[in-house]
Amino acid sequence: MARQRGPAKLGSAKKKDGSPPAPFKRHPEVLQPFVDTLDPRHVYITHIDAKPRDFKRKIFAVPVLMNAVVAALFLFRVYTILPYYLRIFASVLGYPNDTTMVVDEMEWAEIVPEVALRAASFMLDFLLFMFLWPWPVDFCLAHEHGNPVAWRWAVGFRDREVVVRRSRKWDSAVRADAIHNAEARSLLMAQVGAATSPMLLGEKTGYLLMNADWDLDWAAMVDATTMVDKKMAAIEAFKTVVLVHHEEYGWLCVDMKLNESAEEDERRRQVFEFRDALAAIGKENLFYRWIEIVQEEASAPSGFGPEKQEQVAKQIREMFDKEGINFDEFWKDSVGGNAPN
Repeated sequence: MARQRGPAKLGSAKKKDGSPPAPFKRHPEVLQPFVDTLDPRHVYITHIDAKPRDFKRKIFAVPVLMNAVVAALFLFRVYTILPYYLRIFASVLGYPNDTTMVVDEMEWAEIVPEVALRAASFMLDFLLFMFLWPWPVDFCLAHEHGNPVAWRWAVGFRDREVVVRRSRKWDSAVRADAIHNAEARSLLMAQVGAATSPMLLGEKTGYLLMNADWDLDWAAMVDATTMVDKKMAAIEAFKTVVLVHHEEYGWLCVDMKLNESAEEDERRRQVFEFRDALAAIGKENLFYRWIEIVQEEASAPSGFGPEKQEQVAKQIREMFDKEGINFDEFWKDSVGGNAPN
């Protein structure tokens, strides 16, 4: 497991006995080795990314190629400009060469353009070094929270992967006391509610979930995967877990299902798995046509009673049959259980 990445004084705060108020609860004991590595200054979200591994491989190839191109262009720039800068440096040390400017023998019409050209070159390379070069360096060598290359090297590409997100600067507003401070609690619930939306998690693979509010914690993902591989915890233990630290209670989970039916949550999960299974065989369009038909009929003025639902179910199955897919059998194979009527 990775070393703790947060300040020890926060992580070692004395815990308060008893249960925290809703929607907070104690984190599962099985996650203790994982929680011990987290930074208490941040909020964390874990979930299971069930996108096909081939899809994840294609998504990851994009930043790999982009950073490879950036590194190649930067190194080419260094290769072409470094001799020029070395000659200027030698001239400053008193070794005349083609870059030496003898201003006493030059006209202003010659001095100004040359100085402007050199200043522009210095500024360009400074900006490249400060803002562009860190991209490939952080992609391959960042240490504090790990980096994408180290993550993929350790984890590889899997059909089911643990994704760990870490809050960005907004977490400073909830760091003090999200339990007793209503505004802090409201902000926390709004942020994690949007970040754990079933639609968001169903549409995007983990790598695409980075935004202004959340970053991926590469080292934490390696830690979580190591726990799964070593049978220290089942992968299901990381299914949509929100972790926040409190000075009195220590690390807590946020219960996001207090106002949500477990049956509805499971049905959404099944729908997304069905969509992914159709996408894997190149039939994702069938999924969207199915959703479109249901939404259209459900919003019709005539209503969506039992008879209408039966007619729509028959229409959908006929549509799948025309594509050579038995709706009920495909649902059972890809999701399990009986297909919705």
